Amino acid sequence: MKKYLVISQIIYLLFLIPWLFTFGMSFFAFDNGFSAWNILFVIGIAVYPLFMITSSIVAWTLHRRHKQAAIITNCVPMLWVGSIGTLLLYATLS
Repeated sequence: MKKYLVISQIIYLLFLIPWLFTFGMSFFAFDNGFSAWNILFVIGIAVYPLFMITSSIVAWTLHRRHKQAAIITNCVPMLWVGSIGTLLLYATLS
């Protein structure tokens, strides 16, 4: 259990490197003006580190008593990694 938490959080930390580039480039969404979708897009990318840190803290507090809940909580940042990665892959290939 501890190995899983440590390895997955190291992976999340490594995803911060491309996140910095993606976050910086996300502001180009405002080139055509401000809209609700552009703002939501940038906010959706910006909150990744907050959710990563929060889910890591919660997972470590739950890991002794509620192992299944700790695993599920620790997988929350993967939603961002998967969704943003899918969007970027789609944008690159199309």
